[in-house]
Amino acid sequence: MPPSETRFFDSFDGVRLAWREMGEGRPVVLIHGYFSDAQTNWIRYGQAAAIAASGFRVIMPDLRAHGESAKPHEIGAYPPDALTKDGHALIAHLGLTDYDLGGYSLGARTTSRMLATGATPRRIVFAGMGLDGLTSAERRADHFRNILNNLGKHQRGSAEWMAEAFLKTTGGDPIALLNVIDTFVSTPVEVVSGFAWPALCVNGVDDHDNGSAAALANALPDAKYVEIPGNHMSAVTKPELGRAIAGFLAA
Repeated sequence: MPPSETRFFDSFDGVRLAWREMGEGRPVVLIHGYFSDAQTNWIRYGQAAAIAASGFRVIMPDLRAHGESAKPHEIGAYPPDALTKDGHALIAHLGLTDYDLGGYSLGARTTSRMLATGATPRRIVFAGMGLDGLTSAERRADHFRNILNNLGKHQRGSAEWMAEAFLKTTGGDPIALLNVIDTFVSTPVEVVSGFAWPALCVNGVDDHDNGSAAALANALPDAKYVEIPGNHMSAVTKPELGRAIAGFLAA
């Protein structure tokens, strides 16, 4: 079951964005993490295939400044919540009314912002995300600014060096990615606690990058918490991630 060819649409401000699909059935929109893309986050390691095999149409956008989507350098292309508006634009473009929604890391934060601004999925997935990552969107912004402003200078083996190495594998555009940080918006805990959709919080056992995923599950009214092997970088490569999402959506 190969993924579709890349497809494109124009977002709310005319920026050209890409998405790919796999499978047939109930739509589920899955959004990748920062520095990544749909191919790396969902397709390469079999996550999308596992979900599609459970009877789903897996829709995987490339965020602006990532993957095959446009990577404008103009600051004006990165207003607060731009990624959120892109998500709404994709759902409108595809005419989705009955769908599930989720994401990994920045994709999970984008999911939360979409929920806070009117998205109405049936079920939601927060992967690679803790409560602090939603309520304090700026908590790691300086970490990423340091990575992008000092490429080639990071100590070998450090978290910054590993993030830069990952950036090279995805062919990321440092200028565009630096601008993406300006789009980050926090969601107050009282808003998060009002997300009443059935939710899955799935997180690597050694992943503490975005705070506590267990705390996020506890803050949500109807959430299931699943721990899988790996840290923030490696959990996306584990088959347990796709199996957890597929099992939750198919239940």
